[in-house]
Amino acid sequence: MRFWDASAIVPLIVAQGRTEAVRKALDDDRVLIVWWATRIECASSLARLEREDPARRSGLMESSRRLSALATGWREVEPSDVVRETALRLLRTHPLRSADALQLAAAIVAADGHPGTLAFVTLDDRLALAAEKEGFPVLMPAAPG
Repeated sequence: MRFWDASAIVPLIVAQGRTEAVRKALDDDRVLIVWWATRIECASSLARLEREDPARRSGLMESSRRLSALATGWREVEPSDVVRETALRLLRTHPLRSADALQLAAAIVAADGHPGTLAFVTLDDRLALAAEKEGFPVLMPAAPG
């Protein structure tokens, strides 16, 4: 069982340089735990890719369908006072954006306050560093080459 940041989920639904490495990480453990807003963050990434390259629209529509299918099987950490308070602490402790603080706070809640018991999958260097400092074993699938 692993907590997945949105940055690691996007390559599962859109072909990118780290797609194969991320798929292997998923094959190693198919239980995804995510933050409640992960689907929104992934949809935001798809919308940005479409704005940057409108010719990719049909492929991104398929990616959106893959996101929906993936989301049916993952476990979500719901918004709560504990997630909010933990995110506020994380913002004071680490140089994180608010969405990343919420991701990390959700992971801490998913680990029942014991980060060493749950792997954290991300492709975001800043978030990975904060997760490591909080005690998570961090998995950052490497790009090929």
